Amino acid sequence: MRTWDELVSPDDAIALIRAWSKEGATASVIVEASPAQGRAVLEHLQVSTRSPLGAVALHTGGIVLDGGWLRVLGSGSEQVPRGLDAWNDLAGARRCEAGLLVADDVLGGFFGWFDSSRTIHYLAPDTLAWEDLELGYTDWLHWCFSDRVASFYEPLRWSGWQAEVGALAGDRGLHVWPPLFTKGAALAERSRKPVPVEELWDLALDLGKQLRKA
Repeated sequence: MRTWDELVSPDDAIALIRAWSKEGATASVIVEASPAQGRAVLEHLQVSTRSPLGAVALHTGGIVLDGGWLRVLGSGSEQVPRGLDAWNDLAGARRCEAGLLVADDVLGGFFGWFDSSRTIHYLAPDTLAWEDLELGYTDWLHWCFSDRVASFYEPLRWSGWQAEVGALAGDRGLHVWPPLFTKGAALAERSRKPVPVEELWDLALDLGKQLRKA
């Protein structure tokens, strides 16, 4: 097992990530990491900072995009209080059996970097099924700063979402009722209640199992 200083690369990817943030079409805030937390998470992941994943783990407490709609996980912070280590390790087991959870969105959508394909998958709140985005972590992170985020989420947005999402704490998302996978009223007309992100994850797993059995 390598120590954090052995994982720091001369070709650290944080400069590239900051350039993506500065030049990107999607508004973003890179939250600075606590040095101790960043080092601990980097050692936990055992990924070089030459990789954007390692750079995000060491240097950021997370990245907040599109006014809080999308949260990329880093070492953990008040703004994104789900570190890549603690959030993924649940009582000695993986929270996501297929891989590493690396981001989530305000409606309870989750992004996972799957071991088998080494690509990012999205657990969509309107299908409760994992969809392979066919992007590695680096390409996916670059995607997060692009204008493709707005088009990706366009079907799930409503008038005035910016104020509603901006008022949420970093550990909260919106529980929508009736659920998004059911037909009926437009999202703007459905109930939306702030709940912990962990509750949204548990609901997505439970409801997804029920749908697959039906």
